[in-house]
Amino acid sequence: MTREPRQERSRATRRRLMTAAVECLAEHGWTNTTVALVAERAGVSRGAAQHHFPTREDLVVATVEFLAEEQIAEVRSRAETLPPGRRRALPVARMLLNLYTGPKFRAALHLWVAASTDEALRSVLAPLEARVGRESHRVAAELLGADESRPGVRETVQTTLDLARGLGLASLLSDDSKRRERLVRQWATVLEPVVEERSGGRVRSGS
Repeated sequence: MTREPRQERSRATRRRLMTAAVECLAEHGWTNTTVALVAERAGVSRGAAQHHFPTREDLVVATVEFLAEEQIAEVRSRAETLPPGRRRALPVARMLLNLYTGPKFRAALHLWVAASTDEALRSVLAPLEARVGRESHRVAAELLGADESRPGVRETVQTTLDLARGLGLASLLSDDSKRRERLVRQWATVLEPVVEERSGGRVRSGS
């Protein structure tokens, strides 16, 4: 009877630590984000934090996976409201091109920049980011109902995600929402031929 509450508490503690890690990375960057700082932000003892994440690299791996899962879960939830057929091109473009904004993106960006000069961090982060990138691509293709066996379709889906990251960078220093909306509408016209008319508005939850 006591095992389940203990497991629930453990999961809740891990989630608090990962949420705090995102906040600390976004505010302080990789260099100044320590396990002790994250533990303080999460309201748990340093010992408890190190029980879940013995090293900072362990915390980073879990946090990147957490960020990806949160982002994809949000996209899947919003996908339930999308219209069928080519009418979905505009809302999908808007959803995807606004994907890389806010504190979660800033936290990830700090990690990418640090990994470019930190070999140990890069060795941990690179394969994880590659896996997250593949999943993001798969979800984007599903949102569009895109048939990637058609010439150029896979490249268009990937370009959408690359454009989204670029717009995320542009929004870091100033409010770029008005310009982004103009680009969203233009990019939707590029996506329209990619969208399959049979598309039904749901994103599969499995692989």
